[in-house]
Amino acid sequence: MRFTEDHEWLELDGDVVTVGITEHAAEQLGDIVFIELPEVGQKIAPGDEVVTIESVKAASDIAAPLEGVVTEINEKIVENPALVNEDPMNAWFFRMKADDPSAIEEFMDEDAYKDMIA
Repeated sequence: MRFTEDHEWLELDGDVVTVGITEHAAEQLGDIVFIELPEVGQKIAPGDEVVTIESVKAASDIAAPLEGVVTEINEKIVENPALVNEDPMNAWFFRMKADDPSAIEEFMDEDAYKDMIA
């Protein structure tokens, strides 16, 4: 598992990357009330805003961490956004087929992420 400076977690399985937000991000956002996810088949590039999250505190966007194509979205969190607050490490947002799966190695490992948020 890898982590971005924007508090996303990334998990690689073959050339498919699952993307979610960290527990730290979920805590900072507070109670999440709305999530808008990208379209399956959408081509995304690093930095593209692909997810919109609204909470009782604020609205926030999640940027694509890698270049690729969205292959799956988690409809469960659209229907019940509170799932992200309950278990952010299992309430993934989308899966993407990465153009270069090895690029995930550029992101922080868990120890580096913990140091960053400490």
